[in-house]
Amino acid sequence: MLGQVHDPDLHLLRLFVTVVEAGGFSAAQGLLGLSQPTISQRMAQLETRLGYRLCSRGKGGFRLTEKGRMLLEATRALLLNIEQFRQQANGVAGRLLGTVRIGLAENQDKQVSLKLAAAIAAFRRRVESVQLELISAPPAELERLLLEQRLDYAISYFSGKQAAFDYQPLFEERQRLYCGKGHPLFGVPQVPRQRLLEQDQVRHPYRFIEGDEPFQSRHGMAVAEQIESVLTFILSGRHIGYLPCHSALAWEAEGQLWALDPGLDFVVPFTLARHRAQVAGEAQQAFAEDVLAAFA
Repeated sequence: MLGQVHDPDLHLLRLFVTVVEAGGFSAAQGLLGLSQPTISQRMAQLETRLGYRLCSRGKGGFRLTEKGRMLLEATRALLLNIEQFRQQANGVAGRLLGTVRIGLAENQDKQVSLKLAAAIAAFRRRVESVQLELISAPPAELERLLLEQRLDYAISYFSGKQAAFDYQPLFEERQRLYCGKGHPLFGVPQVPRQRLLEQDQVRHPYRFIEGDEPFQSRHGMAVAEQIESVLTFILSGRHIGYLPCHSALAWEAEGQLWALDPGLDFVVPFTLARHRAQVAGEAQQAFAEDVLAAFA
């Protein structure tokens, strides 16, 4: 009786199927490359392992017993499952699997979106069956998701103070101070610093860089983190604030925004960040390689 099926058992079972399909021991010799006594000996070994006869052979020819017929069906099913397993196992070799979760800061420049799209296209050209998840959120939210290890990577500007993160530089974004149509400084070519200091500036609860924005007015009755919210405050004509230059471009062209002092611009570094304690799988590593290559 078979307790466990080992490789020698599988060899014997395959021999059994070949003998049955050939119609007997003699006919199976050429297919198996074995002599009839050897085939007979191995069939006897299988019957000993099983504890019952599989066939009768003699003057009446080769015939399966009832138990032999049942074993034949079970063996064919087993061998089919083994082949399917082999094909699936070989199909996994060299294939990227799983899920890659990427966080992305909102309101990206067109060129940034195109480069990220190129990275995704490069990744999809790999041998993979990976689900990609893109999550857009403010920097503080992305940082929180990374800390909770709910993202594999995040592309954004960060405080740079998280010792738990690895940061790899991708690109830089220029920030400029603006006011909106209707604001007293709108259209003024050169604004004295003292007058700028008296304006109501939109504050950010999350700072771009360690030293904060290069200009801070003395008043701040508006608070916003998302760029769209900052833009809305500025368009009201009652507040000044920093915006990415690419976000303000179309509004400037329409005469809705005015750049106050390019000398107060500052550059925000965007990085590809990941949690050091989170082990990156093959799919995660491959996607990071494609992102870094796209922004190189």
